Amino acid sequence: MEIYLVRHGAAHTKEDDPERHLNNNGLNQCRLTGKALNRLDITFDLVISSPKARARQTAEIIADEVGYQKNEIKVTETLEPTASPKDTISYLNNFADKKRLMLAGHLPLLGNLASELLSRNSQISLYFEAGAVCQIDVDQPISYTGIFRWFLTPEQLRLIAQA
Repeated sequence: MEIYLVRHGAAHTKEDDPERHLNNNGLNQCRLTGKALNRLDITFDLVISSPKARARQTAEIIADEVGYQKNEIKVTETLEPTASPKDTISYLNNFADKKRLMLAGHLPLLGNLASELLSRNSQISLYFEAGAVCQIDVDQPISYTGIFRWFLTPEQLRLIAQA
């Protein structure tokens, strides 16, 4: 199974928008991320999002750019910022029939989840900028021995989208 971890795009501050929707920069970031993934011929069998507005918007924009039906996006609290990576992995194991999954979420979960997918015994530190994407391939059921494939920053995704 290919898992694509996507940190939500840049969002408004809590003071400006208590629900923290994407700001204009975040909206543009997500469009470019979707275009870049489309250029790389990446499609998804399943898109899953945190219930928070900024993650849902990120998932919807990227889904639209890669041809995934927005009404098919699953929303789960196991992608909330402070969710347990073990709970997220348990949730993902329900989708053994899927080959490519995109997860739209937040820090610190995405970094902790990447670490958990890659190594059971040691903590790996990965920092996700807003809008970054990482691919990790895992066995199914997920076994904590994933293969790190690549990590792209928003700037690299922008260059791919505009090439």
